[in-house]
Amino acid sequence: MGNSLREKYGSLFQELMSLSQAAAKIDESKVYEEGNPKTRKYMDILLDQVMKPDSGLKGIENFKAFYDSVVNEGKSGLILMEHYTNVDLPGIIALLNKHGEAWSKDFADRIVAVAGMKLNEEDPAVRAFAESFTRVVIYPTRSLESVNAKEITEEEKQEEAMRARKINFAAMRAMDGCKKRGQIILVFPSGTRYRPGKPETKKGLREIDSYLRLFDNMLLVSINGNCLRIDPEHPGDMLADIVVEDTLTFTASPVIQCKKFRQDILDSLPADEPDPKQKTIDRVMEILDEMHEAEEKNRA
Repeated sequence: MGNSLREKYGSLFQELMSLSQAAAKIDESKVYEEGNPKTRKYMDILLDQVMKPDSGLKGIENFKAFYDSVVNEGKSGLILMEHYTNVDLPGIIALLNKHGEAWSKDFADRIVAVAGMKLNEEDPAVRAFAESFTRVVIYPTRSLESVNAKEITEEEKQEEAMRARKINFAAMRAMDGCKKRGQIILVFPSGTRYRPGKPETKKGLREIDSYLRLFDNMLLVSINGNCLRIDPEHPGDMLADIVVEDTLTFTASPVIQCKKFRQDILDSLPADEPDPKQKTIDRVMEILDEMHEAEEKNRA
């Protein structure tokens, strides 16, 4: 087994933390965070070392068509992307910049990721890592479920539920502002990194259905290659991830009209379907998996 992120880049993270500006505790006033250029340059150093030179984008014409729909046609844009590691977001931004055209660099600058508050609140080094890129911070449903499972008073649970509602309401307003400014929202529909042997971590979140109702166009992006392998003995410790040099490939689907996509799925369901919203995101995850497997065959 190789070196962990903590072992290989411990000194880098010390420097990162000294430059950190992001909030250590999230409330409704802190849900939109502009990327920190001071920490971003350290992420670029890390990526240069772990991404092999043949890393790149596939379906570049789809990336361009999606960009044009946002910038030239005024459509709101949503990226739904697979999630394996904490370099998924830095990776796609780096490769859009590496592509070198004016539109691809502008595309990279427009991306705003939706991120769980855990990245801010759990560890100062992880917070410094995450704040390199512009984000809208949310209170994930899974986090609230964890709170409800704790042995705390009912009053404390209600207080946390109220906090979650305030944060997520503010986050939705922040995303609306991003749409109006022509920014592109990127969401990991699984809500967590995929852990090998745990298929539940690759299941799409039911809440993603609301994004399909709120956006005009979406781009599905699959990811092949993995530079940060989750340590099975410490899956919850992001800095324990194992650093591996690898070729990363981000593949884009054709542009998809969100509302038509959603309606077509709903129209295909029986009238007594108990959870139609889940079915819409299940189809998104199926397409992403098909894209991933097709590229995996190419790599093989």
